[in-house]
Amino acid sequence: MKRFAKNFWLRYTVSSKPLVTIGLCVKNTEQIIHQAIASILDQDFPHSLMELIVVDGCSEDKTLEIIRAALSGKKIQYEIFFENKGLGTARQIVVDNARGKYIVWVDGDMTLNKDYVRTQVEFMEQNPKVGVAGGKFKMLPNLNTVATIENLEWLVWDFESQNEPVVEPTRNYCGGTIYRVQAIKEVGGFDPNIKGAGEDLDAEHRIGEAGWFLYFTTDALFHDIRKGTYQGIWNENFWYGYGSHYLLHKYRKRVSAFSFLEGLRRPSIAYKLTHRKIGFLLLFQYTFKKIAWFFGFTKAHIDGYGHNSC
Repeated sequence: MKRFAKNFWLRYTVSSKPLVTIGLCVKNTEQIIHQAIASILDQDFPHSLMELIVVDGCSEDKTLEIIRAALSGKKIQYEIFFENKGLGTARQIVVDNARGKYIVWVDGDMTLNKDYVRTQVEFMEQNPKVGVAGGKFKMLPNLNTVATIENLEWLVWDFESQNEPVVEPTRNYCGGTIYRVQAIKEVGGFDPNIKGAGEDLDAEHRIGEAGWFLYFTTDALFHDIRKGTYQGIWNENFWYGYGSHYLLHKYRKRVSAFSFLEGLRRPSIAYKLTHRKIGFLLLFQYTFKKIAWFFGFTKAHIDGYGHNSC
């Protein structure tokens, strides 16, 4: 590892071109965006080898004001773009403008451990056949009950996914992942027709189909600030269901909706991992989320979203 690190720095520090592009797609995240920006600026990876591309979905709050203030006077290179068509378009703007060899995706409700970028880049450099690598989810302490249960579900999902190549990328997501730019460009980038959720599943499905490995790592840690109210959880999963309708029509039998039965075994796994009885409430919360997902899916069907995606 020491030999690799030495050769790694000798190889890239002489170049003025950034090695890593941080892709930050945001909309109306004024309450938490300062944490995401702070974690980016706190990376132990050389800022001279990083660039930040922010794509704002026409925020109506102070999100951009906070971002600009946080970046003022900092040495990291950054650009800000705007879009109002959806996440497929937003992420493609990052791909089109990225100068880095890799893209690290950060959501507005996410923070990275200090060594996240360095750890993921080293992994990708040593594994040239990997197109996408997800990080390891880490729980935040002192959350309310709703957010704690959300964290427990991610903890179970993370436990089941670590260190195994993903055949069908239905359990990997943009936020908290690193993309090889060559891989995402090879498959034509993100689908701009995707207006809501699902742009990441679609892209990673095509990356996997093209022969790249999709992987999870155990050393690159990130926090995802989960929803702390049932209204927030409903809105988020309604949005997921709406986006899933497009993917089901696009891929037919190759991509399917999450099975309700998938959640039945998670409470016992959560309890085994944490020894906390609150883990058994996962079943209730999971059921609530699937109902919201179903309503979103039904709304997309009524709207005809995805019917012409084949």
